[in-house]
Amino acid sequence: MKFIEWRRYSTPYLFLFPALFVLSLTVAWPALQAFYLSFTNYEYDLTQVPQWVGLQNFYRLAADRTFWQTLTNTVLYLACVVPLLVVVPLGLAILCNQKLRGMNWFRAAYYTPAVISMVVAGIAWKWLFAENGVLNQLGQLLGLPAVSWLANPRFAIFSVMTVTVWKGLGYYMVIYLAGLQAIPAELYEAAAIDGSDGFKKHWDITVPLMRPYLVLVAVISAISATKVFEEVYIMTQGGPRNSSKTVVYYLYERAFKDLEIGYACTIGLVLFLLILGLSVLQISIQGLARKY
Repeated sequence: MKFIEWRRYSTPYLFLFPALFVLSLTVAWPALQAFYLSFTNYEYDLTQVPQWVGLQNFYRLAADRTFWQTLTNTVLYLACVVPLLVVVPLGLAILCNQKLRGMNWFRAAYYTPAVISMVVAGIAWKWLFAENGVLNQLGQLLGLPAVSWLANPRFAIFSVMTVTVWKGLGYYMVIYLAGLQAIPAELYEAAAIDGSDGFKKHWDITVPLMRPYLVLVAVISAISATKVFEEVYIMTQGGPRNSSKTVVYYLYERAFKDLEIGYACTIGLVLFLLILGLSVLQISIQGLARKY
């Protein structure tokens, strides 16, 4: 009897064991190695054994102006990109949820950027933002001066943000669309009888019922914005003068260009703590959203 009960409770874990084993080898073990290397001096000659230096890398990080600039750029990225990716896809989802002829084509068109490779998207937008690109040519037709979108420190990071927003609109729209289709139509009909129609019905019904989806999209987009790399690498490579360099790109430079593996792991540990904080925030806010 005990054997049957043990078998019943252990069977799910036996099915999960292969996946957990692979994840342990490819995720957990490298993460533990990176945590250890963040307290060592491991650079240049990677054939040597890492030397334990304690908190020296963290002291260096605290005095690293470039790191603080990249952290500021990352926070700016979060502050600008996340609100747009929370609000605009919801509007698109409401539009695409209407029962109109040809709406499936609109849904496919909005979602197309999500399936395009970031490399292809980055190169295409880099051409658009070039000094002789489409945007400046359209501006010249309107009598506007040419703008160095990717070479000007004031515009570079915002140009990269445009690609992130453009590519994420369709993906988050689909998440919202799934939530909208789960809302009973009777609620909108009852709201119309009470005088809540047009935009007001979405404020009274859609937004409250979509609160868990809003929180989910906010946290997912925030974590994605924190880890942004491909757009920066393809379009600006962190320039000019580090104006568009993010924490992840700075980590990449230290690890793969300067071969300062220990210091790069320290940066990665700080980034991990930042993402962990966002994840904890998601769990807390989702709990409050369900409660209220």
